[in-house]
Amino acid sequence: MTRTHETVLSFTYPSERRARVVADALGPEVGEIDDARSAATVDREGDAVRVRVLADDLVALRAGVNSWSRVVAVAERVGGLDA
Repeated sequence: MTRTHETVLSFTYPSERRARVVADALGPEVGEIDDARSAATVDREGDAVRVRVLADDLVALRAGVNSWSRVVAVAERVGGLDA
């Protein structure tokens, strides 16, 4: 099934190591947060982490963006990256 709505959340960190810590923390969540109307992928390139959220409708897209934003914030806090 093709999702009709998409957004990409991009987070840049001071180092590649910090980006790797966040991306590694997010990896297990891919597929777990997904539901029937939305899905996401996570990738890292250098010092940037990108979360691509795909959804069937705008309500599901907003919910996915909110969920992934919170998960990234938790990964940053747990990894000591919010300081």
